[in-house]
Amino acid sequence: MKKKLALALATVLACGLLFTGCSGGSGRVVNVCSWGEYIDTDLITQFEEETGITVNYQTADSNEILYSQLKNGGANYDVIVPSDYMIARLIEEDMLAELNYDNIPNYSKIDDAYKGLSFDPENKYTVPYSWGTLGIIYNTTMVDEPITSWNAMFDTAYADNVLMINNSRDALGIALLSLGYSVNTTDEAQIREAYEKLAKAKADGVYQGWVMDEVFQKMEQGNAAIAAYYAGDYLTMLESNPDLAYVVPEEGSNWFVDAMCVLKDAEHKEEAEEWINFICGTEASLANMDYIWYASPNAEALEQYPAYYEETYGEPLDQELYEIMAAPQDVLDRCEVYENLPADTLTLYNDLWVELGVGN
Repeated sequence: MKKKLALALATVLACGLLFTGCSGGSGRVVNVCSWGEYIDTDLITQFEEETGITVNYQTADSNEILYSQLKNGGANYDVIVPSDYMIARLIEEDMLAELNYDNIPNYSKIDDAYKGLSFDPENKYTVPYSWGTLGIIYNTTMVDEPITSWNAMFDTAYADNVLMINNSRDALGIALLSLGYSVNTTDEAQIREAYEKLAKAKADGVYQGWVMDEVFQKMEQGNAAIAAYYAGDYLTMLESNPDLAYVVPEEGSNWFVDAMCVLKDAEHKEEAEEWINFICGTEASLANMDYIWYASPNAEALEQYPAYYEETYGEPLDQELYEIMAAPQDVLDRCEVYENLPADTLTLYNDLWVELGVGN
């Protein structure tokens, strides 16, 4: 199995610090904000060498934190990589620029399955970056039997051994799914019931912590038994701890698409589109998929990846691992894409999250 994560990336990017490219001299710059441990940094160097454009790369911990930065004027980004539901919100609030796809010819390589989606139905603002599922990661040596349900995230049998994800959409979504409700419900009673389930588990001491990228260290080192997190990150953790397992629970989950967008007030739109075109090319998509363990929406790259892996590492790619990275249709059929919720529902989410008192 591959082992490529760089300690420097984990410590620098996960902390949200600025990664500034070393090439340049042309004065051309692109400012990119994405998630921690979500790019092969060799691609940054390659892009800089090929174009002379300096890449300033920064990270955010969650969609909600990114949105807060953008609304508060504390961010100077050109390209951002939010998730589907947040993209829809940014479009609705007129915060994204329409892309000139003539400058992004590699967009033709994106599978049609990832075009015309609900967050950008007319394909004006986005180029998909990666996709995957949210699920449960658990340490097989620390649980009594294989986990199949979201109810494990609320089980007092695992008190102080569960890590809940530290963003409101996923955390409340998990509670909604465990109750048999849609993650896109606007029913206030259902959302409040989900909140109460989270609040009770918190009061009962089920949660050791509410985490985002802190989950890597805790699960890799066996400091917690169960966590809710994303499939690609599970595969990264598995490289350090082979006792870990991953499941998309029987109640279903979130199938997400993250996409590259350009902000409407971007200072370097031409450079931003060059970056996007480079990243969604087949060569870059293969390298990135190999590094971050998330499925690419580039149809050529996704098809070629098993052969790429075998050629790179001298052994075949385990089919089970490949189907965690690129979930098959029967798994996706049990999942929902987050939709942008109405303003009053978003206010309710925010109020309940503040009341819960756990973070972002």
